[in-house]
Amino acid sequence: MVARPLPIIQPKAVPLGTPEFEEKRAALLRTLEESIPREYYLPQEIFDKKPTDVSTIPSTCGLLSSEEIQITEQYDAVSLAEAIATRKFTAVAVAKAFCKRAAIAHQLTCCLTQFFEPEALERAAQLDEYLEKNGKTIGPLHGVPVSIKEHMPTAGHYSSAGEFSTLVKDDKDALLIQIVREAGAVFYCKTNQPQGIMHLETTSFYGRTLNPYNINLSCGGSTGGEAALIALKGSVLGIGTDIGGSIRGPSAFCGIYGFKPTSYTLPMTGMLHAPFPAELNILCSIGPMCRTMRDMEFFTNVILDAKPYLEDPRLIPIPWTGLKTEVPKKLKIGIISHDGFIDPQPPVKRAVAWAKEQLSDPKYADLFEIKDFTPYDAAGAWSKIRRMYWPDAAAGIREAIACTGEPELSLSSWIYKDAEPEGMQTATAVSYMRHERDNYRMAFAKAWNKQDVDVVIGPCFVGPASMHDTAFYWTYTSLYNFVDYPGVVFPTPIKAEAGEQYASDYKPLSDACQHVKQLWEEGNFEGAPINLQINARKYHDNQLFGALTLLKDALQLP
Repeated sequence: MVARPLPIIQPKAVPLGTPEFEEKRAALLRTLEESIPREYYLPQEIFDKKPTDVSTIPSTCGLLSSEEIQITEQYDAVSLAEAIATRKFTAVAVAKAFCKRAAIAHQLTCCLTQFFEPEALERAAQLDEYLEKNGKTIGPLHGVPVSIKEHMPTAGHYSSAGEFSTLVKDDKDALLIQIVREAGAVFYCKTNQPQGIMHLETTSFYGRTLNPYNINLSCGGSTGGEAALIALKGSVLGIGTDIGGSIRGPSAFCGIYGFKPTSYTLPMTGMLHAPFPAELNILCSIGPMCRTMRDMEFFTNVILDAKPYLEDPRLIPIPWTGLKTEVPKKLKIGIISHDGFIDPQPPVKRAVAWAKEQLSDPKYADLFEIKDFTPYDAAGAWSKIRRMYWPDAAAGIREAIACTGEPELSLSSWIYKDAEPEGMQTATAVSYMRHERDNYRMAFAKAWNKQDVDVVIGPCFVGPASMHDTAFYWTYTSLYNFVDYPGVVFPTPIKAEAGEQYASDYKPLSDACQHVKQLWEEGNFEGAPINLQINARKYHDNQLFGALTLLKDALQLP
């Protein structure tokens, strides 16, 4: 009898490359399949029912014990660390529970690239032994399972820059991974990312990662595997990177928390094996993805307490006060209904209206001053950022894709189509780009100051999670990479509903705005969670978290 292959839901096929490429890809996928124990395979009848919303399957499929469901569902990272430290759970039991749930999540959404349960259980056993022998934990993350994005070098495992040709086995951790490991974390899997790590959808040679609440929608990108895994509670804490929305987009699509710090707050040291030309003008940030507000704080504290600025002198050693930060007695909050370029789709507009109504309640009159806010020239920022991502006209990424026969995906072609015709830029041209960027930043700050707000709250994306291969417009997230302002996305009670329509008096703000309306009318977004985004000025990350503390009750933030 032929063994049943690992079942993985894939409602839309990934484009094929050359026969030689597909042979190599198949071997890679076999390695991942062989790492997942057969007792973790979901029953075939689950797939026969062709579910659209798979979010409840892990807890109802019968593969997890009641204790494993409790461990994975009823604890965030903070309380899980405490439960292990007080010996309510062993690190081995916790690692086993999350390994099993991650394997289940992968079958439902194709979120993993590597799975290494034996290593995780060995590490967890060592941690249990240490606690038993010494009566104390190794560090604040003792026994907490942490999932890792594919491109992040982790000793003994493979990483890539999103192209098959860049796969390499790493012999040491990137700096942030090293800090997390030394704090006591248990690593057990790596998660999917898009081709070139530069889509707001996660489709790669590992497959297409799906949204747990509607598998016909994107999970977001580039840290989409993390978002889907955390939403399915196969991870309690993940690590993402963000140069255009790659933490905030997938976190929003999947209804979890995500924090993009100001650049050079947390260490990106060693996160890619080759430099990315975009960072000549647009800097990437790294941050946590998780299920609670306090877990963002917890992760940030762990990293900054390790004083990474001593290893990486690029970092700004700003003291971290986080959720304890004092904010003005009356916080001035700007509400973004639209950015003047693209009017969001109906459920996002509902979520913004909900937030504005909540914050305008008379009982909060002494805490908040609510104002309408319009970001400065969002259309101009989007045009500039699309060129500045690719000062090499995307020559490097296109060569890395083509050299193995890997197919170039449609969203790859889309994101660098504006830069390609301009060709490889000279050093002088890149310097003028920086001048253009800095002039925009000055104008943006002036407009922010004129509108006189401390923070702004608005959309994370032009809609809920996008239909597959249609995540074209990152305007609401990439803007804050361009000006380098920190941002957090947070869940709301709003979900996309069937039959929602644009207002009868809708008038498009641009051709892109009209296209977004067309995409809405062509899709089915039912069940997609809606997050909102809050942003503060550059290097006001502490003030951003202080604002979240003040907003916690009004916006029902877990």
